[in-house]
Amino acid sequence: MQRDDIYAFLNAHPLCYLATIDGDRPRVRGMMLFKADADGLLFHAGGAKAMIQQLAANPRVEVCFFSQQENVQVRVSGIAEFVDDLAMKQAMVAERPFLAPIVERVGYEQFIVFRVTGCEAAVWTMERNMAPTTWVTL
Repeated sequence: MQRDDIYAFLNAHPLCYLATIDGDRPRVRGMMLFKADADGLLFHAGGAKAMIQQLAANPRVEVCFFSQQENVQVRVSGIAEFVDDLAMKQAMVAERPFLAPIVERVGYEQFIVFRVTGCEAAVWTMERNMAPTTWVTL
């Protein structure tokens, strides 16, 4: 897969797993990608989540996307950076109406947006199972 193919795959399979570091321990949780493009991978989360403190302490992350139908896995490594943009937050809530009741309850201050930048991606398929990992700069 080339860069544009990888973006298309990520956007087509937004359910993923994000790994952070908590001290010296890895932490992984399911996430839902908002958008992937040349600016990076865009996510949102609640400000009270431990993940937010983990990202602030160590912004290095890896995100894993998988399609069982295609039998393809894409891992993306990068650096998370917080995005403080009210218009972007409002657009995200408009596109994902299930977020509206949460934001009404806790406010936009607790609706945290972050982008993973400086990304490299590794694509796995069964055909390449035994091959060394190669990374594509996104």
